[in-house]
Amino acid sequence: MNPVVHFEMPAEDRSRMRKFYESTFGWKTEQLGPEMGDYVLVTTTETDASRRPKTPGMINGGFYPKRDDWPAQYPSVVIAVDDIRGSRKKVEEAGGKVLGEPMEIPGVGLYVSFFDSEGNRVSMLQPDEGHMKKAK
Repeated sequence: MNPVVHFEMPAEDRSRMRKFYESTFGWKTEQLGPEMGDYVLVTTTETDASRRPKTPGMINGGFYPKRDDWPAQYPSVVIAVDDIRGSRKKVEEAGGKVLGEPMEIPGVGLYVSFFDSEGNRVSMLQPDEGHMKKAK
């Protein structure tokens, strides 16, 4: 099975969003710069030195800036895969639609979003080998 390893949600006002989740749920947030798409990493559970959750089954996530030119900006999950290109083909064969080409997230891996057969936006991540070695 390919596990859910991350969640994502859009945010119009990242400062407001950070304040909300930090004060309401005690989550930790980290604003990344423009080189990382102004993404906000969110820690919802204790992590190890490689930033992976210590407790099995727990996940962390992030918020991306809302943009007029991006489709289906709703909360979604990220699924870990061993082979993103092979998984892209499986998504399409099963009636899904891949949204563009995989992009590299430095130090993390290859990432691409897709619509599933029900029109939900979901994403896939092929963790890079260095990231996986740190996790072991």
